[in-house]
Amino acid sequence: MVIRRLGYECNPATLRDGRGGIFTYYPEDPIVEWNLLFTRAGESRGFHYHNEFDEYVLITSGHGTYLGLEDDGSESVHKVAAGDCVHFPSGTAHTLYAITDMRMVALLTKRWNDCAEPLTRIDRR
Repeated sequence: MVIRRLGYECNPATLRDGRGGIFTYYPEDPIVEWNLLFTRAGESRGFHYHNEFDEYVLITSGHGTYLGLEDDGSESVHKVAAGDCVHFPSGTAHTLYAITDMRMVALLTKRWNDCAEPLTRIDRR
């Protein structure tokens, strides 16, 4: 599975009206739950994956790096900052390393509490 940064659309009229801008992301599947996440600078969420749902993470503040675990055991690096949105398809191993304090919104395609095993940890040192 591949971690993917989502592109966005922006209607230029939202930039010209003097109030800021609206940036729109389009997930591939319906979102049924979202969670507000806080991660302190220097902390990690630990390698894990979700078998029962896709996860989209919208970074609202801070800087960090997501690592993905590839099929061959190597790690892929995905630098993220406020405004980025990343997609983790079901079964995609990932972890976050916060460079600064971070705030994020995780959007799920299945309710966490409806899953038999919402999160599977991977022991990776």
